[in-house]
Amino acid sequence: MDSLITAAARALAAGDALGALKHVALRDDPPALALRGIAMAQLGDHPRARELLRRAARRFGVHEALARSRCVVAEAEVALAMRDLGGSGRALSEAAATLDTHADHANAQQARLIAARRLLLVGRLAEAAEALSRIDARGLSPALSAVAELIGAELALRSLRVNEARASLTRAQAAAERSGVPALQAEVAHARASLAQPAARRLAMGGDRALTLDEVSALRASNALVVDACRHGLGSGATWVSLARRPVLFALACSLAQAWPGDVDRDTLIADAFRTHRPDETHRARLRVDIGRLRALVKTLARIEATGRGFILRPLDGREVVVLKPPFDGDQAALLALLSDGVAWSTSALALALGESQRTVQRALAELETQGRVRATGQARARRWLAPPLAGFTTILLLPAALPIA
Repeated sequence: MDSLITAAARALAAGDALGALKHVALRDDPPALALRGIAMAQLGDHPRARELLRRAARRFGVHEALARSRCVVAEAEVALAMRDLGGSGRALSEAAATLDTHADHANAQQARLIAARRLLLVGRLAEAAEALSRIDARGLSPALSAVAELIGAELALRSLRVNEARASLTRAQAAAERSGVPALQAEVAHARASLAQPAARRLAMGGDRALTLDEVSALRASNALVVDACRHGLGSGATWVSLARRPVLFALACSLAQAWPGDVDRDTLIADAFRTHRPDETHRARLRVDIGRLRALVKTLARIEATGRGFILRPLDGREVVVLKPPFDGDQAALLALLSDGVAWSTSALALALGESQRTVQRALAELETQGRVRATGQARARRWLAPPLAGFTTILLLPAALPIA
């Protein structure tokens, strides 16, 4: 490796992207292309960075598997920053194995951290936790250690293990300070600030009350029957019933919970669940069927009894009923939560993260765009979507999860 390549690599390690480019900007050999790609990624030009890294990977010879694998890892990190979440991840796994074979354990661990972060973004929390558990934290550099702790903190927060998350963030802050990387320190500071921000609203007769993550965690651990519109389910203590895939049943549960200790008339339930204000006998028949389904799902937590005008929710063991709502109104809370991270998302990546069809996401984005809540950049396949940061509260409870939180 020549002196210019060495100097550029040292500049990149110190976070000096412009200094690195001064050494290799006019060179077109594979190592220089790779370093230029990393520098462009640090400067925020991700499409150009990806192109350079792909060119570098193609130009490395058949006997340079180590260098090609490093390019694959760097490109995967750029793809993550671009929110390109497609693909199987097989190339990244193979690159990690090759790096381990050549004793480049630092880059191998970085590859596995990238894979875990991707799983976290698409809501596959159990797989992300498993991927993180396979990483040996003892051999990580301070920067990678901070990233690993950030992933662990978000996993804990998504499961409302707030004390565990706080401990992970404390370790992440110490590692980020040792690394000397300002961007990493800012990311940790932002994550720590989210602990004190409102995460949900508790509905009450006198008006809504904002709750922090600590308060939400305490409420979910209490004896109260909590109907959670952030996670689309209900539970009490260790018992949790997810209705994320049963929107009609969840709408009925919300209506009954908001009216507690009173009852709800049938026409109101039909309007809330079926989105119609002209009910007929078919709607009333559907209501009876869906109330029966909901009654069977929540039988360990509450009874749903018929009254003269509708239905009433009666929690078991004298429990209090609490309704949690997202910190802002709207049907696209999870979509806005993803977009509020300040990164431009494609509709395909949003659909993958939310578990919805791309067409459904496109319709939601069009509606939000007319309201001025999101904006688009680019055209056709290069079109990306952004939303202004949702200042004042954390969106951690609104992010998608493939499995219900514990």
